[in-house]
Amino acid sequence: MEAADVLIVGGGPAGSACAWKLVRAGLRVTILDRAVFPRPKPCAGWVTPAVFEALELEARHYGQECLLQPVSGFLTGLLDGAARRTEFGAVVSYAVRRTEFDHYLLRRSGARAEQGVEVAAVERCDGWWRVNERWRAPLLVGAGGHFCPVARRLGLRPTAEAAVVAQVAEFEMEEEEARLCQARGECPELYFVPELDGYGWCVRKRNWLNAGIGALGARRRGEQLEALVERLRRTGRIGAGRRLAFQGHAYLLRRGSRRPGGSDGVLLVGDAAGLAEESSGEGIRPAVESGLAAAQLILDAGGDPRRLRVDDYEAELRRRFGPAGVAPARAEAGWGRRQAARLLLSGPEFLRRAFLQRRFLRAAA
Repeated sequence: MEAADVLIVGGGPAGSACAWKLVRAGLRVTILDRAVFPRPKPCAGWVTPAVFEALELEARHYGQECLLQPVSGFLTGLLDGAARRTEFGAVVSYAVRRTEFDHYLLRRSGARAEQGVEVAAVERCDGWWRVNERWRAPLLVGAGGHFCPVARRLGLRPTAEAAVVAQVAEFEMEEEEARLCQARGECPELYFVPELDGYGWCVRKRNWLNAGIGALGARRRGEQLEALVERLRRTGRIGAGRRLAFQGHAYLLRRGSRRPGGSDGVLLVGDAAGLAEESSGEGIRPAVESGLAAAQLILDAGGDPRRLRVDDYEAELRRRFGPAGVAPARAEAGWGRRQAARLLLSGPEFLRRAFLQRRFLRAAA
């Protein structure tokens, strides 16, 4: 049986960030993931500067190896109404291709990565966590997303009523298609659905285009997706002959999640812990920050599961991401209706400062 100081199930941003910090401190870390990287990842690929800062990664260095689209404005409005453009006059965020971003972070982590591994068994035995009767470690980190097998081992199941369900398509445009496309890379587009419990988007990344929609629950999702695609075709974002292959995924908003931070020798990070931002649905920053926080807790414990203070980790999650366990109906109101209604009824200054800067960019107004 192969031993490590820490086993991490899931090689996305949460798991890779956790591993990166642990490996830098000299711990032996093994990451297990069922995919083989680089792998497709359905996601808008929006990354705030706080992510690069937390990872001590310079955006320009990342951009030398991978696609990095600077963002300096947004186009926002109702899915079936007019849209307003907001320009910041400086780079306030970035768009990436998740297939590249996740692979980059996994390689950068320095951990041993076992890919193409389907986690079938997670067991506790004699003070060790054992996975598939092949790997063992005293500490286990669940970073496998909404359907994480480590979370399942703790008795947690995917929760449909409080989950955001998203459909995403990303494709590389042909030369003429890219020339005619009216989407601007520096200005992602956000279109709120009429019920105000979710939004669609269109994000251009050089010759790549990413479009999708996310909303709480699956109600009318197909209808809303059709409305988004029709709008994007009508406004010259997507060519009439372009066929889109949408992929689905789900995740929990922090305020609608009832998932604990961990248990005996186990910590959950990222979507496995249900940490997505209430206002925007952003998951990358919470994934990275929770992964780093979990790593620090492990280091503070000296890698000893008996000294692991899960309560301290949960307190840190509350400090960073707010309280959890709000009833689904309240979570729905918190994510969509309050902020979006104010957005649509307010002027450009509110849109810039209180909504885009504070809610989406998590920056001071």
